[in-house]
Amino acid sequence: MLEKLLGPVGVGRRDGVVRCRCGAVMESRGVKTKSIETLLGPIAFSRSAYRCPVCDRTRHPGDEELDVVKTRYSPGVRRLVADFACDVPFKRVSQQLHAAAALQISRKDCERIAEGVGEDVARWFATQRDQVRFTEAPPPEAPKTLKTLYIEFDGTGVPMVPHEVAGRKGKQADGSARTREAKLGCVFTQAECDEDGRPIRDPASTTFIGAIEPADRFQWRLYAEAVRRGLFEARRVVILTDGAQWIKNIVQTHFPGAVHIIDLYHARQHLVNLCRLLFDRDLRRLNHYKDRWWNNLDEGAIDNIVQQARSFLPKDPKAGKDARCEIGYFGKNKERMRYAHFFDQGLFVGSGVVEAACKTVIGQRLKQSGMEWTVRGANAIIALRCLVQSNRFEDYWESRVA
Repeated sequence: MLEKLLGPVGVGRRDGVVRCRCGAVMESRGVKTKSIETLLGPIAFSRSAYRCPVCDRTRHPGDEELDVVKTRYSPGVRRLVADFACDVPFKRVSQQLHAAAALQISRKDCERIAEGVGEDVARWFATQRDQVRFTEAPPPEAPKTLKTLYIEFDGTGVPMVPHEVAGRKGKQADGSARTREAKLGCVFTQAECDEDGRPIRDPASTTFIGAIEPADRFQWRLYAEAVRRGLFEARRVVILTDGAQWIKNIVQTHFPGAVHIIDLYHARQHLVNLCRLLFDRDLRRLNHYKDRWWNNLDEGAIDNIVQQARSFLPKDPKAGKDARCEIGYFGKNKERMRYAHFFDQGLFVGSGVVEAACKTVIGQRLKQSGMEWTVRGANAIIALRCLVQSNRFEDYWESRVA
């Protein structure tokens, strides 16, 4: 029945000529038949073939109408493979397909299909970025429909096959790298606080973007997503990060008017490290100043921490280098650590959303035991994971139908 239904799509007289990408009129080469694996089983699909007399390219308009160009798997099968591959390794995908739909697809074919869909998702994202990245900001008097827009981003390592890390510096004992950094960003909104004044993230408002790529490319990915989500319609934009230098550069370039907050829990880690560097052999003083400075940190009294910590540094300027770096971290970021002020404004002060996403969006799928990835394969799966976690899976497939 399916073959009979699709028969007229592949053959028959067409309105107008069939043209090649080079512009030449293509010549008919008869009817060719190929097998297509569908959710209902394999079918034979007969369709007209055309060849360009200039560049020798071939076209099958019927394949284009059914979205099966250069593949023997129907869109429904590819969608199911991509859906499963978002969550489990490719071997398990093959097993699930057999159990769910009696489909016999090898592990390697599952990998090819999932990565192919993921690459197309990445292109779909790129098209949308190109449409919004040059959007001009509305005039200041334009109405603001969003209360608070949050932007968080961070990086996490993904294990790579050897040739992807050859010659790169890393954290291995010999100075080599085993991973490449995947940069991940998320955008969400907040309109309300609970009865205790604590902020509440708007339900289903979080979307994700990510890839293994340099910061100068990732910044446009993040900026475009912020614009798409309402950067110019927000009364207040808040950036929550760990304060790394590449992150500061992006904030200064694309979000200069935003409230930039250093994640409170990263600040506390730096504080504990500072206490260890200053009072390593005096546990009593270590705990005393850790508690005192912890309270100063919550109050946003960063100057107190900096002044007191400096008084404990050795007089030799060459000594205590690590402690001086930690003190410098607090000195440079003190305006981003006014936590009492941020609490009073009902703002989040922790970047827990992106921290959790590094584990769920990236880690749960790409960092399982024994896994090694190419950059191409990892980016395809990251695109898929971001699509699904952003609740945009249906949007993508509807766009393919269109």
